[in-house]
Amino acid sequence: MERSPTSKIALRFVIVMGVVNLFADMTYEGARGVAGAFLGHLGANGAAVGVIAGGGELAGYLIRSVSGAIADRTGRYWINAWVGYAINMLCVPALALAGSWPAAAGLLIGERVGRGIRKPVIAAVLSEAGRHVGGGRAFGINEALDQIGATAGPLIVAFAVARGGYASGFGILIVPALATLAILGFAASAGRTVVPRADEGEASIVRDWPALRRYAIGGALFAAGYVDFALIAFHFQRDHVMSVPAISVSFAVAMAVGALAAPMLGRLFDRVGKPVIGLALAITALATPLAFLGHGGLAESGAALWGVGIAVQDALLLALVSTAIARKKATAFGLYDLAFGVAWFAGSVVSGVLLDRSILTLVLFSTLLQLCAIPFFAGGNKGNHARMATEGR
Repeated sequence: MERSPTSKIALRFVIVMGVVNLFADMTYEGARGVAGAFLGHLGANGAAVGVIAGGGELAGYLIRSVSGAIADRTGRYWINAWVGYAINMLCVPALALAGSWPAAAGLLIGERVGRGIRKPVIAAVLSEAGRHVGGGRAFGINEALDQIGATAGPLIVAFAVARGGYASGFGILIVPALATLAILGFAASAGRTVVPRADEGEASIVRDWPALRRYAIGGALFAAGYVDFALIAFHFQRDHVMSVPAISVSFAVAMAVGALAAPMLGRLFDRVGKPVIGLALAITALATPLAFLGHGGLAESGAALWGVGIAVQDALLLALVSTAIARKKATAFGLYDLAFGVAWFAGSVVSGVLLDRSILTLVLFSTLLQLCAIPFFAGGNKGNHARMATEGR
């Protein structure tokens, strides 16, 4: 059956926006794979790495609530996107010039702030496109392209670090950073008709408050338990589990797993609904014990399964949250992200401290929190959310 013109426009935008994020993820995920090892190389300990990783996420998530509200109030979604992408991209290659771990920490946190500025805006326009092509499909396609870039970036960095050290690894990322900003112009043009519009038939921002509260609590538990890869990389380097180039390759494998998982999980979400999220969370809960307690193939398997959590975070949970939102989507996504970011920061700080003291306790902390998140996504009508995610198609 032929798609309507609106569906074609929406799908074209999702794909072009996905290409932007492919190069964006190639840039910052390329750096992220070795960020923890780099901080350790510059003299930071596990607690410091946890605070930096969690603090960066917290700063990024805090700014999302402000950025989303401004975008909805002014309607100037693409200005926020341009500012966010510019900061997000340019902080990364600047790491090549960092000579101390506080300097590197500032750039890593700046990169997260830039991502935070543009993230709720992009989530809002993708959610709008999802009304015509399916929420799980829109976020799944975008996340799959994200993860292709996120797979390529660490591989490029692994090669560059092996040949010329950290400075070469970070410096080479200026190329995909500039490509991101160049292609963003095409995405902004393609997305002119796919921006959220006020729906006068809706009395409030949120369509289903009880559901959104459950999703926020579940998302917070997941965020607190989902160990940042910076800590995994720090552990791999400190405890001589693998070399720095191998750490970057393992991160690339995790991103590849996320790239494969995102579209499959997104389509399953549109068809089946919330049980898919419970299954995905159970898989990600296995990542921590394998990565922190295992060696060789087991540790590599843990790093790979960690990638499923990225698909959960950036595809499934965003698609689910969008079903509870009526209007001012950037504002609502920003508020959800605020709870997610605070929990991520708290969990990262605790995880960093535990990494210095007791790896087994860290594993229990992470695994149990992620498993405890599952019931908060299980309530309500089994098919309701999948149906709402595809309405308007």
